[in-house]
Order: sequence, then C-alpha cells, then structure tokens
Amino acid sequence: MTHRIILFRGMNTGGVRAPVAEQRAMAEAMGLKNPRTLAASGNLVVESGKATATLEREIEAEMERRFGLRIAAMARTSEQWAAMTAANPFPEEAATQPAKVLAMVMKDGIKPGALEACRDLADGGERVEAIGDVLYFWFPNGQGESAIFKKASPRLLGMGTGRNWNTVLKLGEMVGLSPA
Repeated sequence: MTHRIILFRGMNTGGVRAPVAEQRAMAEAMGLKNPRTLAASGNLVVESGKATATLEREIEAEMERRFGLRIAAMARTSEQWAAMTAANPFPEEAATQPAKVLAMVMKDGIKPGALEACRDLADGGERVEAIGDVLYFWFPNGQGESAIFKKASPRLLGMGTGRNWNTVLKLGEMVGLSPA
C-alpha cells in the first residue's frame, strides 16, 4: 500500500462537479484506503497497491459511472511527487511567489512541439520548462491573462492538469513529504 495523489482535470470548471465528500465515498467504495481531498478542485489522496495506470482507469470509469463525468485522472506515487517537486526549475520563484508557479502533470507525456509552442507564446517574463512528464510554468503577472494559459489546450500540450505551487506542496504534505 502506498500513497497516491490523484489529480482530476477540469474539476469544478464548466459544470464539471463531483462534491469532495462523494469523491471520498467513491474511493472508499472502490477499496482505496484513507481517502482525503484538498479543496474542491480535483485533488484526491488515497492509499493503494494498484499499478498507477490501473488506478487511473478504474477511477475514470467510476467517475463516469457515479457522476456521469468523463474526466482524466492523473495518479502519482509519493515518490513520483517528491521527484516532481525536487525537479522544479523555478525554485526561487516558487519560494517567493508560489501561486505564480504551476506544475502541469501530464497523463501520457508532453506532446511533441508543446514546449516550443508555449515558449513562442510566452510574454512579460513568462517561462516554461519540461522535465519528465511535467510542464513547469512561471507566470510573473499571473496566469489569468497569459497567452500560454489561454491557449494551453490538450490539443497543444497533451492531456494534463496544472496545480499552483501552493497546492503542489500541500498535496505533498498530505502524503508525508516535507514542504521544503
């Protein structure tokens, strides 16, 4: 049994709703241990011995069956989460302005050309780096007005979901990782 962080893409946006209490109940009914949620934005932490890909498929199927939602789930072990956190290419920015650093966890990798496309859209000091299956963004003026953020669709990047650095650290803490 190991901790798993499960991120749902697009939860609580555009009419996609599954109350967190019901997400926890779903996880428990699936035999996943110690289900916990963070905020109401698609963050579920469980304990499971299942392979990551199997867990993702089963959760996606159950989300559709229970809630009628066809949404992507990205699951990561605590070891994978620790490695992702340690690989952050923007540590100084994350330390001083964590809400402006975003880690986008990809389901099946980053699409070819996605990094270059994002860099072409970058403006006002924005930066993006790809490490493994994660795109890291620095939005010095916030992501809301960013051309990258406005055009960063699955068709451009691949299927993924982003969390700001505050959320990355809180999810890490939920699986026993140090916030440093």
